[in-house]
Amino acid sequence: MATRGRPRTFDPDTALRQALDLFWERGYEGTSINDLAQAMGIASPSIYACFGSKEELFRRVMALYGATAGEPPRRALREQPTAREAVHAMLRATADQITGPDTPHYCMLILAAATGTVENHTVREFLADRRRDMHDTIKHRLARGITDGDLTAPPDTLDGIARYYTTMVQGLSVQARDGATRAELETVVSCAMAAWDTLAPPAPPQADETP
Repeated sequence: MATRGRPRTFDPDTALRQALDLFWERGYEGTSINDLAQAMGIASPSIYACFGSKEELFRRVMALYGATAGEPPRRALREQPTAREAVHAMLRATADQITGPDTPHYCMLILAAATGTVENHTVREFLADRRRDMHDTIKHRLARGITDGDLTAPPDTLDGIARYYTTMVQGLSVQARDGATRAELETVVSCAMAAWDTLAPPAPPQADETP
């Protein structure tokens, strides 16, 4: 009987979490396979055998990030009853996530991107697609607000409003990376929401039709 290869001696889920922590701290280009091997406690051949290339590992890491640290802002958009409350909760959840005590103070989608070498173009585009998805998610939530009757903005303004609040999410991450505190980010959130009634003015009160 032919002998099988040696069984894995590590937990892939644990190793993936360790890779997430390292990519989050150093970014894509700042993390080498040797760095990953040391952080994950496994040899580089085992990384390739289990996860494929560094880029494939990074894509899996980003999927894990999206399902964990990246989920609260999206959940806020889904679960709040009105578009305004959803956007407000999304911004506050973002501020919470990027100022937590146990993680780097920025969103991986914003600041873990590769920025230099040509060979990392596919990684840059991958992250750009994920950021564009956030814009689309906000836009769809605004459209739901129109359908539900709690938002009266003209449909042709939704893209601009969604882009504005996507930019606010990205700006919060940059501010946190540069040392802004949670309280300071709350001020930014308040300013962003002060713009809501200009961008999406409330519906005028209905006239009383009682004779």
